[in-house]
Formats: sequence, C-alpha cells, structure tokens
Amino acid sequence: MEVIKTNLNGVLLIKPPTIFEDFRGTYVELYNEKVYKDAGISIDFIQDDISSSTQHVLRGVHGDSETWKLISCLMGKFYLVVVNWDRESPQFGKWTSFVLSETNRLQVLVPPQFGNGHLVLSEQTIFHYKQSTYYNRSSQFTILWNDPTLNIWWPVKNPIVSMRDGGAS
Repeated sequence: MEVIKTNLNGVLLIKPPTIFEDFRGTYVELYNEKVYKDAGISIDFIQDDISSSTQHVLRGVHGDSETWKLISCLMGKFYLVVVNWDRESPQFGKWTSFVLSETNRLQVLVPPQFGNGHLVLSEQTIFHYKQSTYYNRSSQFTILWNDPTLNIWWPVKNPIVSMRDGGAS
C-alpha cells in the first residue's frame, strides 16, 4: 500500500494494498482495516455507497463537518475535485484534483469539512465511497461547481448537473 500526501492538508492519495492482474482479469483489495490502520489511517468506516453515472455527468461538490470518505472508482474513469471548506483553515477555498479509474485503482481520502465532486470521463462510471458517518442530507453543504471565486478547472465546459448542483438547493 502506498499513501501519498497531497497539496491539501489531510487529503491523501492511496494505492490500495493488493492489486493483482492476470489472464483471468483483476483482483483489488479496496480496504483492509489492519493495513490501513498500520498506515496511519485509523478511521472507522460504517457505510458504503456507490453511484453510477454516464459521461459528462458532474456530481457534487458536497461535504459536511463530520464525515471522512474513502473514494474509489469501480468502473470507468472520473475526474475528482476536493475543496477545503473549513473556514478556520488557511487553505480554505483551495482545491485539488485527481483522475481515478478502473485501471489506476487509486483512492482518495477526503476529511470532514472538505467537499468533493466528480465528473464522469468514460461512457459509464461506478463511483464508490466508504463513509465514517451515516448519510445525512440535512447536514451537508453544497459548493457551486463553477463558483468563480474558486476557479475550479473541469475538463468539460457544460456538464450535466442536478438542480441541487446547478445552484438550486
């Protein structure tokens, strides 16, 4: 397992502990509590979620003040943006991005008070995340994906967004 610090404090890029490929296909160990804890990631994850979307769909940018998320791509490829939304942090409003795919198998650990959103780059994508809290829509914040003060770069100019992500709450 490889854990890489990113330019945002607390956000980690992770290469999972086991990735095996042969003539039959692939095997990936997405999470192993002992291995992750030995690497210093001692979060208790209690819920797993997936979303599937088609090309050019943009989901997010959402977060809350309590939840850690471990994000993976099960199928396809997406562009992931993580934004520091902690008003007490000197990095407030700073963002970073990653490309996660079924071939690179990278994961991103997103701390509480950070928002994340993703744009689907492949024809179809399955986005997977482990959470440290149970989902609670009422505690979430939404950051406008095209907020001009953040100046987030997205690989598509006119993505497909929900009413919530387009600016309607």
